[in-house]
Amino acid sequence: MKITITGSLGNVSRQLAANLINKGHQVTIISQDANKAAQIAAMGAVAAIGSVKDIAFLTSAFKGADAVYTMVPPLAASEDYYEDVAVIAANYRQALAEAGVKHVVNLSGIGAELPAGNGLSSAFYRAEDTLNQLPDIHIVHLRPGMFYTNFYGNLEMILQQQIMGNNFPGDIPLGLVHPHDIADTAAALLSELTFTGKSFRYVTSDEKTGAEIAAIFSRLTGQSVSWIPFPDEALQQGAMQNGFSAHMASLLMQVGVSIREGRLFAGYANNKVITGKRKFEAFAGEMMNTVVNG
Repeated sequence: MKITITGSLGNVSRQLAANLINKGHQVTIISQDANKAAQIAAMGAVAAIGSVKDIAFLTSAFKGADAVYTMVPPLAASEDYYEDVAVIAANYRQALAEAGVKHVVNLSGIGAELPAGNGLSSAFYRAEDTLNQLPDIHIVHLRPGMFYTNFYGNLEMILQQQIMGNNFPGDIPLGLVHPHDIADTAAALLSELTFTGKSFRYVTSDEKTGAEIAAIFSRLTGQSVSWIPFPDEALQQGAMQNGFSAHMASLLMQVGVSIREGRLFAGYANNKVITGKRKFEAFAGEMMNTVVNG
């Protein structure tokens, strides 16, 4: 089959493309970075270089595809994230309709069932609703847990101060996911195309509390690592120092508040099925090996 993937060569999209190519599908990868074209070609895929803000480009890239994988690219500098996500979703909606695509797997987010109150995740409520307005297209929205790869941001504190944390306590169970497990789920759906209508699916690989995660890093480092609940303001300032706009840092902080107040994982708790096969402790070991071995 012919399958078009958005997301360039990100943590999910690269693995998804590799999975689909290995299954014998013809894959087109959309990237706005012309420098990625050679890497995409080397994988055995076709590079479509352009912006998700360009509806004509998207329509051309989607034309003839049996299925499309959609996602919102990172928008760390956004000053109005909900609106920016809504615009991209509307562009996808128009391009999918004009290209005549019939099957879509869309990367959403855990907590997307609420239009507000879940910080960054609530932006995907509107995105899902926008795509669901397409009358004759079958869509599965993937709602992944917290990405394992987010914990790379804690490595410096772990190694230098023997602490890690967020703006929620360490006793709350967290739905976590390896990006490759998202890719595996998407690849299975896109290869079979047996899904119909509009639906969503939670994707998680493991469930750990912050304290359990700290204990894993204690074992790996041979030092006592503690989970620290950071003040909201400190988390927001840290995010800004790492390149997030003040607006995006505020929404990131609100994700933690949502976890703390029991909202973010509420929908997932009612549909809890851990489908991924890659466990967090193994990933944490890989993280540490990366640091040790460069």
